[in-house]
Amino acid sequence: MREPKEIRKTIPTLAFVVDGQTEIWYLQMFKQWEEQHRNLRINIEPKIPQKKTLEGQYKLVCRQAENEFDRVFWIVDLDVILKETRDAPNRAKTTLAEFLEYRGWLYRDFENVRVVINNPCLEFWFILHYTDTNRQFNKCRDVTNLLETEYLIGYEKSQRYFKKKDQDIYTRLRPYLQAAIRHAIRKGGFNDKNPEYNISEMDFVFLCDELKQYFQQG
Repeated sequence: MREPKEIRKTIPTLAFVVDGQTEIWYLQMFKQWEEQHRNLRINIEPKIPQKKTLEGQYKLVCRQAENEFDRVFWIVDLDVILKETRDAPNRAKTTLAEFLEYRGWLYRDFENVRVVINNPCLEFWFILHYTDTNRQFNKCRDVTNLLETEYLIGYEKSQRYFKKKDQDIYTRLRPYLQAAIRHAIRKGGFNDKNPEYNISEMDFVFLCDELKQYFQQG
């Protein structure tokens, strides 16, 4: 009996596990802009776990990775993890150690998973669109203060702001995307020996195998 011919998928299917609405709104606007302006066809399924604990997020990543997604991203803001680690240094296992354990298990068990760390938060990725700053931010509030006063005047974490018609968050940032990718790469990825260092690994999303042909730089 002849084996059925394999049908190659032409539309990437990407799953995202996040712990906040801002990531979902950003991803939705990313998909909308790229489809409208560059005819980039992409299926994106962002998910917030019912339990926003690290364990709840990890389990949801595992479930998504076992489904038929080309790639599963777990986007993590590190500021809360670092704060909980500083506030309870004598725990048998710190929050940071717990997160790194889950991250290691995911890379051990799944080839289609990528953990994306923003430190302190997603807004640092937005900052990198405008500047390759060496300023150290310990709290997300410090990042948003700079963002809303110097780069995205009036920035706020609201659906109304992120999805404003013709001025949504991705449309505002899109002209500077290549700069943001360069700056993120220059910062380097997460280093567990220096976890406080400010980074964004969002370049992993744009330069993954399924999308790099559209966003890789010459």
